[in-house]
This record gives sequence, structure tokens and C-alpha cells, in this order.
Amino acid sequence: MSIDFKGQLNAAQLEAAMSTDGQVLVVAGAGSGKTRTIVYRLARLVSQGVEPSAILLLTFTRKAATEMLSRAERLLGMHLGQVSGGTFHSFAFSILRRHSQALGSAGLTVMDRSDAEDVAGQVMAELGLGKGDKSFPKKGNVLEIISKARNKELSISEVMARDCQHLLLHAQALEELSGAYAAYKENHGLLDYDDLLFTLEKVLTGVPDLLDYLRLRHRYIMVDEYQDTNLVQARLVRHLSGPAGNVMAVGDDAQSIYAFRGANVENILGFPRIFPGARIIRLEENYRSTQPILDLTNAILRQAQNKFDKNLQAVRPGGVLPELFKAYSDQTQARLVVDKIRQLKAKYLPAEIAVLFRAGYQSYPLEMALNKEGLAFQKFGGIRFTEASHIKDAVSYLRIVHNPRDTVAWRRCLTLVEKIGDKTAAKIIAAVGQEDRQELARQRAKNPGLDRLLGFLEELRAEPGGPAAMLDRIMVFHTPILTRVHPEDYPRRLAGLEQLSQIASSYNHIEAFLADMALESPDEDKKAVREDAVVLSTVHSAKGLEWPAVLIIDLVDERFPSRHALARPEDLEEERRLLYVACTRAKDYLGLFVPGRVYNRATGASQPAMPSLFVRELPGELYQERRENFLGGLAEPGEPRTAPAWTPSTGPAPSPAPANSRKLGFCQHRIFGRGKMVELLEGGKCRVNFPGFGLKVILCEYLEMEP
Repeated sequence: MSIDFKGQLNAAQLEAAMSTDGQVLVVAGAGSGKTRTIVYRLARLVSQGVEPSAILLLTFTRKAATEMLSRAERLLGMHLGQVSGGTFHSFAFSILRRHSQALGSAGLTVMDRSDAEDVAGQVMAELGLGKGDKSFPKKGNVLEIISKARNKELSISEVMARDCQHLLLHAQALEELSGAYAAYKENHGLLDYDDLLFTLEKVLTGVPDLLDYLRLRHRYIMVDEYQDTNLVQARLVRHLSGPAGNVMAVGDDAQSIYAFRGANVENILGFPRIFPGARIIRLEENYRSTQPILDLTNAILRQAQNKFDKNLQAVRPGGVLPELFKAYSDQTQARLVVDKIRQLKAKYLPAEIAVLFRAGYQSYPLEMALNKEGLAFQKFGGIRFTEASHIKDAVSYLRIVHNPRDTVAWRRCLTLVEKIGDKTAAKIIAAVGQEDRQELARQRAKNPGLDRLLGFLEELRAEPGGPAAMLDRIMVFHTPILTRVHPEDYPRRLAGLEQLSQIASSYNHIEAFLADMALESPDEDKKAVREDAVVLSTVHSAKGLEWPAVLIIDLVDERFPSRHALARPEDLEEERRLLYVACTRAKDYLGLFVPGRVYNRATGASQPAMPSLFVRELPGELYQERRENFLGGLAEPGEPRTAPAWTPSTGPAPSPAPANSRKLGFCQHRIFGRGKMVELLEGGKCRVNFPGFGLKVILCEYLEMEP
């Protein structure tokens, strides 16, 4: 059969497709046509007379395998159903099921996630773990820790020390639980998802005849997304291919961003060492982005410590320089992003615009800003701000203070109290509505937790203050409850509450704040992709996707890279790769946002932030810098950033506080801190821009001018 390979592939893709013998590593840069290359190599093998049953295609999703096989079938004009294709786990299951006698068992029972959680819960109960201890992680989180330890091939304690230090007091108990869980599975002939891979490895190393048979059958092995393999997956590839087998691994070391799942970048970096003499082919022609975007992403990778050198080159002509926005704070950053989205909407559909961030909570201020502007959005990765249970819990206290008849908020707060269920909550809500002090006193006497809650709400109602001040008090009261209700991930949820407090700082009245929190439509279909909605996404959820316009926010140290990553060199390198993945999602436009200050709940104010290490490394000629000025607009580098001096034509004379200077300079306020006076108003007032709080109208007598 005749297939036009040369006319359909570039030189590097053609070399990879034609390389059908020996060991080959294809280092496929972002947007370089990786899938196309695999499809044509499949077609090449079959067109050369290789039986489809001799080909093993290992991928990370069933969808990817199906797409590759169907595209190869269209090229060949024949069915390829005999090709063994699918995920590592599905392949392992098929081998173990067909050769169950190698397990010494007549059958094979594989548990799904729900079954595995039930078994973990049963073992917990038998060991008496977590009984009466609300800080002990739930069975689902226990299973996640056990799974992570297995996939990383580390001890439970090592995983907890790295990823969930707040649970370390339970490390010994979880080690015991992990052993008991494994014993239960073995005694009852059960396998979970992770067991499939390790059991297959055990069988292959323990039954040489079966390994020889599989090597003879699968003479051509292809592995997609090799940078995402964990240690056992890489060993399985080595077992199946043998020392002299035909194996092609395709992947990009620069897109290895799933270490938290067990992926090990050393698998792809060490491929030439594991398979001496392996051919390395680099796919560097990029079909997605313009060259100015690729120049910036190439610069990000240039600083990586361990890598395959690559230099992405755009196939598409033209392009504009990426923009780097220096905002005063993470709060004003949200407004600048909204302004940029409005500008981009003149050229692109909303769904063609994406805002990416390192962690789900970082989009909270932006979500509020988009809601206020009436701009629809969809969020992928992380929970939408107003949907998160811990956010709803905190806001419920405010709702009760604002409206004591809010039964929904009452029910939410009451059911957080220990020993209060739905029935008791209904009685208390009825007593509150009827102002039945006797019943309330009786209930308070029975339950100390309820007494504390009602006492706190009474204090909050007596001296409410502004939304931010109220939320600060709520966080102090609510944090012990949060750690009890969500022991598995309360540090992440606390970070979300800090964002909520920061957002509230720009509101003077509780009513306006609660109204903006409720702007979303509860009936929105969140599963269907909408053309009228801007995309908000974590970078991890964005991998494999692309948009004409991409904006990346919070590019400061301790946010991107994350605080956790700054402690370990290998984690920092993964953060660099994460930024590379984020930038290479952009086709036409790339915007980078660097806030100068970020909110710190400990001080109740914004504090200076250091631009991301990765941004500091970028040569200035690779981007166009925009800086927020004191009027909330954008200035080019070198433009004056001060407001114009006051003259009689600009309005009434200033009050005594700023009268010593004819310029609208810097000032200090005891609550908002340092700001820039931008406009004098009637009645002895002026407009001041406070980083982290935005524009405020304040009496001049409450300001102290700086010399």
C-alpha cells in the first residue's frame, strides 16, 4: 500500500516514522505534531508487513489510543483491531486476566475506587483508627496517601513529610493501616488500581515463560507521553522490550509536571542510559504558537538544570511580543486582567481566551471581578470560588449577621457544630425565628459548641465593622472548626479563606459584598463548553489544550513557583516546566501578570512580593512591559508615573493636610497604609490609590503626607 510520508511530515517527523527498528526516543516539543508522528509510524509498520498484533501501543488515556488507531486506520484503509492499544493499567489487566494461572488463582477481582475506599474504611474500623479523633484523615484521603506512596515508591512517612505535613502526627498509624490494607487485599484475592502494575511486574519477573511469550508477541512497542511514566511503568517497558527489542518512547521532558502522581522525569532523561545506543530524534517545529511566544518559552527552558536541549521554531509566520504586566497588587491585578479580556474580546470569542494559574484559589479575586463586570467564565481545575464548601461556610456567618432570618445560612453554620444534625438544627432555627429564648438557652446548655457559636454571632452582630474586619474575626473562630471538618487539606482551604478576606477588603458594606458573592447563576450548566465564557484553569488542567490568547497570573515567588517548591531543587525544576507548559498553550497572544504586592492575613495588609524567579531570568527584549500607574491605567516603561500637580484650575484648594505640597504625592493612612493621592475633591476630600485596596475617597485630615 502506498502512503505519502514525505509530503505529510517534516524532516524530523519523517525520521521518527521511518525508524522502525531498535530503541528510539522522540523528544517532542510542545505543539510539534507528536500524535501525527505516532500515527504515521503505526501506518509505516503495518505497510511494511508487520502484523498489527505484534504492535503494542501504550498511552495514558483510552481516548488517546483510540484516536491514534482510528487515524492510522484511515491512512491504511484497513482495521487495526488486533493492535494491543490502551493504558498501562488496561494492558496489565488484560494480561493478568488471560494468564490468571500465573497468579495461582482461578479468577481475578479488581476493585474500583469506591470498593477500595470501603475496604480502607473497614480496615480502619478493625484497627480502631480515627474513632473519636476528628483530625484523622477520612478513608478517601487515606487511600490517596497510600496510592501516592506506592506510585512514588516511598514510605508513607516520606510522602507525608513532603506533601501533607499537617498529618504527620498520624504517620505511624497510617503505616500500620497501609500494611493491614495490603494484607486484607491479599487474603481476599483483591487488587486495586495500583496493584495491577505491580502485580504484572511480579508475574513478568517470576514467570520467565510468560515474559518470553509477551516479548515474542509484542515485537514493536510504542509509548506515548513517556515523561509521565512512574518508576514501575518504566520498568514494565524495559521488561517487555528486552535488552535488544524495538521500543519507541515519545514525550517531552519539559512537560513532565505530574510528580505529585508519581511521574518521574528521570525515566525520559535516563532513556539513553537505560537503552545504550538509542537514537534520539527531536521534534522542534511548532505548529501552534508564533515565534515571539516560542522565543520566550525557549528562554524559560534554557535555565533548566537537567534537560534535552531543544529550540522550538514556529511554522506560522508573524506574531507579537508577549506582554508583561506589573500590577500594584494581586487585587488590582484582577482588574487589569478583566480590562485585557475586554480588549481581547474585540478579536476573539470568550472561549478562545484563557487565564491560567498555579493553584485553584489564586483565581478567586478574578472570579469576583468577572462576576461584577458580568463576564461569564468557566473554571477547570480547583473549585469555583463561590462553590467551595469552606467559602460558603465562612460567608454564612456574614449572612446571619446581615439577615438573622436567613435559614439556609443558619443551617450551614449549625451543622458544623458537633452533635448537631438536621433535626436539631431545624429546632434551633425555629427557636431563633420565634425568638424563643427559653428553648435557645436549653439547647445552649446541652451543647458547648452551640453556646460558643451563638455567643460569637452575638458579638459579631454587636460590633460588626466592615466585611474584611468581620471575616478576620470569623477566621479566628472558624479555623478550629475547619481543621476538624477538613483534616486532610485544611492548609489549602485556609489559603482560600485568606483570599476571601483580601477580596472583602475592597468593600465598605456587607450588603454589597454579599450581593457580589451571589451574582452567579446557580442553574448554569458547568459541564458543557460554552463559547460565551472565558476559560479559567490551573496549569495542570490546561495541559494538552490550547487557546489563541492566554493570560498567566500571580507570577511571583511563593505563588509561581509555589512556596513548597522553593525548598527542593527538583520541585523548583518542575515549577519551571509548569510555566513552560502554561506559556506554550498560547497560539497568538501571551500575557504575563506580576503583582507587586500580595495580601498577608497575618498583618491584615498587602506586603511586597518578589517577581517570579522565572520572570527575573527572562531577557527584557523578549516581552513588552506594561506597568500599572496610580490612576489605575497602564504606563510604558520610562513614562512618568506620578499624577499631575495641583493648580487652581484643577478644583478647590486642598485642605491643610496636603496643602504643604502643590503635588499630589505619597501619603500614609493608619488602616490602608501607604498610598498615592491622585485627585483632590470638594469638601476636604481626596482620592487615593492604596496598593492592595484600590482607589478610596478619604478626608484629607486623616492622611499624613510624606516629605
